[in-house]
Amino acid sequence: MLLTKKITTAILLCVLATKAYATLTIDITQGVEGALPIAIVPFVWESEEALPEDISAVIRADLQRSGRFAPVADEDLIERPTVGSQINFQTWRTLNVDNLVVGKISPLKDGNYQVKFQLFDVYKATQLAGYSIKSSKKGLRRTAHRISDIIYKNLMGVRGAFDTHIAYVTVIEKGEAKTKLYKLAVADSDGYNERIVYSSIQPVLSPSWSPDGRHIAYVAYARGRPELYIQNVSTRRTKRIASYQGLNNAPAWSPNGEKLALTLSKDGNPEIYIMDVKSHKLSRVTRNYAIDTEPAWMPNGRGLVFTSDRGGGPQLYQVVLGLRGVKGKIKRLTYEGSYNARASVSPDGKKVAMVHRVEDAFHIGVLDLETEHMTVLTDSSLDESPSFAPNGSMIIYATEHENKGILSAVSVDGRAKQRLIFQEGDVREPAWSPFKAR
Repeated sequence: MLLTKKITTAILLCVLATKAYATLTIDITQGVEGALPIAIVPFVWESEEALPEDISAVIRADLQRSGRFAPVADEDLIERPTVGSQINFQTWRTLNVDNLVVGKISPLKDGNYQVKFQLFDVYKATQLAGYSIKSSKKGLRRTAHRISDIIYKNLMGVRGAFDTHIAYVTVIEKGEAKTKLYKLAVADSDGYNERIVYSSIQPVLSPSWSPDGRHIAYVAYARGRPELYIQNVSTRRTKRIASYQGLNNAPAWSPNGEKLALTLSKDGNPEIYIMDVKSHKLSRVTRNYAIDTEPAWMPNGRGLVFTSDRGGGPQLYQVVLGLRGVKGKIKRLTYEGSYNARASVSPDGKKVAMVHRVEDAFHIGVLDLETEHMTVLTDSSLDESPSFAPNGSMIIYATEHENKGILSAVSVDGRAKQRLIFQEGDVREPAWSPFKAR
């Protein structure tokens, strides 16, 4: 059952940006009734110097944002154990806490830190997980996300996606002439540690992560028309890969990272092509008088979902790929509503998220490919660009709030929702990264 009242918790975060600090507000607008009660006791810091990062606060915020957990507020903690031997489980049972996390952080002689934590089942009085993680000063926040992932996996049975990233485009108007500045940014999944990887006074669109999380493909109008680029996120080294006559749009990496699906109109009509990333060799997928665009790969790499108006209006279609090109007939997937576009396929290949129009409003919908049942997840009116988290639990998307472009996220069942509101500019075109290669 959905919560009927808005959760008013707002977490104010400072986001590191290029040469400046911007403020990000994460507004949890809807949680899950019956979320799992959990207590994260503040980790003990075994030094007199100031700790550069409050790890337990990051963990608490991660779990709360997921909508699956109801962390106990610091002021309501009745005891503050640091190791399992200090826990009085009966005391915690009186708070109806299902699980408890304790830990401590120690400085090391080499300037790094040792972070130890334990996760307990309060009612069984048993330890579910316990780790000792070495972390640099800069990496403390990532260590906290890794701990959140471990907790999520142990209690939810699904790998957490807190230690991942999001890419997005921010549009800022500058000066009296209101010149637009487009910035392609990368941040942690919670919006922290923002880095601008590309900026231009010309539009930037459609960021797409490579499977190893090292590169982003995107569309840029740097030379006055749409062209496709691949950029190394760390080194910022950029390579132009498609500059054909007409449209060069909507790049999407194949699951093995060897190919890109894209939209080209070099032959007169927007069609879906596949490009070999190394050789740049093209193979054509669609041949139709209609507009075919916005390809998204199936996780097995043997098919694409794309948008086409071949039926009279934008709808989603699926094509199966064989060794010699298209295999079988192209299948229409969506029939409910007059507009379904911008597909994102879930990591398990069972669901497709999309922009779904209901009357004059654009929402995020999810289609179950087996049952063919459509579920509308959002109730705002201008939602776009859905992107699945790599564990399939959440969908990030762009929308509007108080006449400003923002990012929002919703759980796949629609029960948990949050808004990410940046202080500066309109934010759009989000893409959730894959699990990074270790």
